[in-house]
Amino acid sequence: QVQLMESGGGSVQAGGSLRLSCAASGNTYGERCMGGFRQPAPGKTREGVAAIDSDGRTSYADSVKGRFTISQDSASNTLQRQMNSLKPEDTAMYYCAAVDGGPVPLSQLLAAGTYNYWGQGIQVTVSS
Repeated sequence: QVQLMESGGGSVQAGGSLRLSCAASGNTYGERCMGGFRQPAPGKTREGVAAIDSDGRTSYADSVKGRFTISQDSASNTLQRQMNSLKPEDTAMYYCAAVDGGPVPLSQLLAAGTYNYWGQGIQVTVSS
């Protein structure tokens, strides 16, 4: 089992930046893909935002390309999501996710069904 603990959310004005962290604990040995998702409101679709596989390949949603950067520190088992030039439409509950094993197809990195471990979620609010 892997537990994911998120931190770093909050409120910011449009154009500002936030950095989200996701620390993995538990059975963290072996390869792992990790992803960042967001859900604008309860009942809305959880959208894949950015993901990184065990080989360091990344995938980004078109809506965040050039603004968000995802990285993984294998030594500390921490996922980082740097979010710059934030817009009001980025407001959502943000989740990190993980799946054990080797690389997955790039086309599946932003699919929620790829992942079997989820963080508790953290709110990001961007005001205009």
